[in-house]
Formats: sequence, structure tokens, C-alpha cells
Amino acid sequence: MFMCKDRSVCIGPAVSTAALIQVEPEKEDDPWDLPELHDTGVSWADLDTQGKVLRVFRSVGKFILLLGLLYMFVCSLDILSSAFQLVGGKTAGDIFQDNEVLSNPLAGLVIGVLVTLLVQSSSTSSSIVVSMVSSGLLQVSMAVPIIMGTNIGTSVTNTLVAMTQAGERDTFRRAFAGATVHDFFNWLSVLVLLPLEATTGYLYHLTELIVRSFHLESGENAPALLNVITDPLTHAIIELDESVITGIATGDPEAKNKSLIKIWCRTSTNTSLQNVTLANCTRGMCWEWRNVSETLNIRKCGHIFVNTELPDLAVGLILLAMSLLVLCTCLVLIVKLLNSVLKGQVAKVIKTIINTDFPFPFAWLTGYLAIIVGAVMTFIVQSSSVFTSAITPLVGIGVISIERAYPLSVGSNIGTTSTAVLAALASPGDTLTNSLQIALVHLFFNVSGIVLWYIVPFMRAPIWLAKSLGDVTARHRWFALIYILVCFFLLPLLIFGLSLAGWAVLLAVLLPPAILLLFVVSVNVLQGRWPHALPSCLRTWDFLPIWARSLEPWDRVVTVVTACCCCCKCCEVAQGDEEAGPVNKGCEMESHNNLAMANDSEEKEKVPPPPVVLKMTVL
Repeated sequence: MFMCKDRSVCIGPAVSTAALIQVEPEKEDDPWDLPELHDTGVSWADLDTQGKVLRVFRSVGKFILLLGLLYMFVCSLDILSSAFQLVGGKTAGDIFQDNEVLSNPLAGLVIGVLVTLLVQSSSTSSSIVVSMVSSGLLQVSMAVPIIMGTNIGTSVTNTLVAMTQAGERDTFRRAFAGATVHDFFNWLSVLVLLPLEATTGYLYHLTELIVRSFHLESGENAPALLNVITDPLTHAIIELDESVITGIATGDPEAKNKSLIKIWCRTSTNTSLQNVTLANCTRGMCWEWRNVSETLNIRKCGHIFVNTELPDLAVGLILLAMSLLVLCTCLVLIVKLLNSVLKGQVAKVIKTIINTDFPFPFAWLTGYLAIIVGAVMTFIVQSSSVFTSAITPLVGIGVISIERAYPLSVGSNIGTTSTAVLAALASPGDTLTNSLQIALVHLFFNVSGIVLWYIVPFMRAPIWLAKSLGDVTARHRWFALIYILVCFFLLPLLIFGLSLAGWAVLLAVLLPPAILLLFVVSVNVLQGRWPHALPSCLRTWDFLPIWARSLEPWDRVVTVVTACCCCCKCCEVAQGDEEAGPVNKGCEMESHNNLAMANDSEEKEKVPPPPVVLKMTVL
């Protein structure tokens, strides 16, 4: 119906169209989506000839600089391993000597973790185990849990590398999850396979059957692929005599008094027949002919610590500080360089190649190809720590997804065992069987872990566990440090100490927390998937106090403690400034944001000073 004010103008009724417009709710961004790396520079088509030539030279220069930084990164990891061996190598050898403790599977597992943390090399700790088995000091069945522990200990390096990316929240979320997905795979594999091995011994019997089915002969030394490139630099800084650690572990009394720093790089052994006088001889012939071996030192090593008089601990601490400084510097520069290089079309191509699956129906083969790539790359660099630490920054900046980093990390576990198999094939004929069996135990342990936690898609628990931990550490970054300290230091030390007291004490202390943890995990899974299966009181954790179900109260405690330390420093600086005059008041903090109040000096004098707690909160 129209309303006409006059005969010429008619106005229609006002009809609202608000109901016809449906505003779609904005979708929340998934923090695990790979970010778009936009190219902010001038496109290639808009450049002139000179600009194109400069861009090519700049790209080549960045690529060469990236290779140089990766080279320094790998060398710093090698020096870091040597530093840890100097600091704790002899302690690691002493730990392996207590066979009564090693007979406990849990103690053997923890010893493998701690020794690998001390020497920062699963290859070194595995070689110690192999030498002890070869010499008859350790049985193969007792060495199986130690090999499992070395698998866990070597995964701490890339977790520490992820800590260097804590500056940006989303980058740290992805980087820490990409690093800890390796940790969760190793821990979950141990939780299932260690009890299975302790009850059935399937790894021992399987590898024994394989070794006995072949007629094996001693082979050549394992190939040194990456070491050919890195040894000139690392050996110019430090070179270690790793036989000292093995000698301590095998009970050689002379090894305890030797230094780990290698002095003579070329020696020669001469054996001659000499007349030796017999001791405590009273009558008859008091001498006899014996073959006496004499070692001749021919050429000294060329590293900078060859003539040092410093103890091993001092040299180790110096190298530890130097290698950590170079490591962190290289990581920061690598991340910045990758951010400048991997953008635009280059980033799209790399992300497409790495993260795209094969077309249907072969999409399931993509992950297994990634496992093979991870194994081959680890075999080339001969270190799973180096490979996983190298892909951690790529996960952080969004080039590699968590779903793709998982099979790459799993493949690195396979690659590091292949090096051990080749090293075992280089053993003498009389010790070849035991050495190869231990290497195969390491291999089939990781293969069993893949069968458990990768083949069936819904069993890939390490991925969602790593993402959950990444979300927590992104909100509360201090929790990342707590995770590293508890999982790799405090918990292994606690289990090792309890294992010295016997099985009864170990079970009495650890069994109740283990049952409680299993109950909490089970309830959490049911709350998320089948809440109707739970009683009403367990469908949420709201009945618990807030400190028991949330990290927010602990976050406030950490903030206040950190603020207290900062306020103490500010107070010291303020006291020093008051003696010089009331000129610098940088440590004073106001609790208001009103400019009018700040400008009114009379009102400001009447206002009492803010309490200390308020100052800390503002800080």
C-alpha cells in the first residue's frame, strides 16, 4: 500500500531488508594452518635487466650463506657433543660399570637416557654398549633397555633448538610441537615395548634368530660421509680419544687416569722379544723371554688444545659455552635467512612439494616416502640430532607441517640405526655376532614403534599430543622449560635413584602416580569423545580447585616471581640514582594511564605511592 502526499508523489512503505542479509560468522583461524609467506618485493616481471642480475646474484649469495650457516650449525653440534663428553664422559663410563643396577630394565632405560644426555650422541653411547657386550661385561638381554634409552636421550637436542624460537607465539607453537613429536614417539614406544621386552624378550629372540641365520664376516669400517666435510674444522678445535670412555666402561684401570683430549694422532706399536726378569724368584732361572709391545708416538694432533694444561672439565666448559653461542647464532640467522628466501613463488613450490600427498588412491604412500627421505638424510649426515634439529626451524616458520615432520622424524630414527649396523659389520669376527645383534635391536625397536604409532592413522597419537603441548607452551612459555627439565632430567634421575633401592621401593613410589596419570588421560579422552559414558561428576573437571585444573594460577606465580627479581634490580638502581640526584627515575612505575593526572603535580603529591604488588603486576 502506498501513501501519497499529493497526486504526483507517492512514497512506498519502509521495508527493512535486515532479515534478508545473512552475515556469516567469521571463522576462527586455525593456529596449525601453515602461514602464507607473502613476497613483499618487486615481482620478477617488473624488474629491468640490471635488477634481474642483482636479484640473481643476491639469491646465489643467500644460498651460499645458508650453506655456510648450516655447515657451522653441524660443526657446532659436533663440538657440543665433544664438550659434553669432556664434562661427563668419564661419569658416563662409570655408570655403565654397575651390572647389578643394569639388571633392572627401568634402571637400564634411565641409564641409556642419562648417558646420551651427558655425551649428546646416541652413536657414542651405543658404541659403549656394543663394546661392553663384545667384551663379555654385559649381556645382550641387559643391553636392550639401554639401547631404548639412547633413543630417548638423543631427542632432547631438537627440543632445545625449538626454545630459540620462543620470540613469536605461533612460530614457537609450531616449532615446539615439531620437536616434541619426536619425543612423544620415543616415549610412547618405550612405554609399550619395554614391558613387552621384559616379559617376552621378543627383540632379543628376533635379532638372535636373524643373526644366526646368516654367515657373517667382518667388513670394512662404516663410511664417514658428512665427517669428511666437518672434520677439518672440528679437529682443528678439539679431538677426543673416545677409547678412554670405553676403557672406563670395560673396567680398564689405566683409563681413569687418562685425559679424553687426544694428544698423539699417529702412533706405532712395535712388538719385540725381550728378556724379562721374574719377580719373587728364589732359585733356578729368574728370567724368561716374552713378547713386549711398545707404543711409539709419531705425530701430535693439530687442534688448539693439544698442549693445554687445563683439566678436561675446564676445556669442556669452554667448548660448551662456545658451541652454544655459535649454535644459537646460526639458528637465529638461518631462520631469518629462510624467512627472506622462502617467500612468494619459492615458498609455494617448496610447501607444495613437501606437504602435498600423492593423488588418490596412493595418498597413503606419501608418509612412507617421507620416512625413507628422513632415513636417507640421517644416514648422509650420520646424526638424527642434526637432521631433526635442522627441520625444526622449517616447521616453526611454516614450511613443513607437523603431519609431515612426524614421518621425517620417525625416518631419522631408522637412519641412525643403519649407521650402527654398518659400524657393527666392521667389528672383529669374534665379536661380530653380539655387535650386530645390538644394532639390530635398535633397528627393530624403531620399526616396532612405526608399526604401533604410524601405520594405522588413528594411532598417530604423537601428532595430537605434540599439538596439545604446543598450544600449552604457546600460552605459557615457561612450561616448555618445565617439560624439558622433568622429562629429560628430573624423572630419569628419580627413577635411577629409586632403582638403587630395589623393586619394592620403585613400585611403591611410581605405581600410584602412574595409575593416577592413566586415569586422568582416560577421563580426558572420554570427556572429548564420549562424555555420556562418564558419570555427571566426571564430565568436567570443575569440581577440582582451579590450581589443579588450570595453569593460569601458576602463570601468575611465575609472573610475580619474575617481577620480584626485576623489582629488586630496579630498587638497587634507584638507590644508586638517589645518591647522584633525583634526575633518573627510570625504575619508578605509575599505575595510571590518565595524562591529566600525570600532569597535575599537586594531585600527584597527595596520591600515596602504589604498593609493591601493584608495581609487580604492572611490570
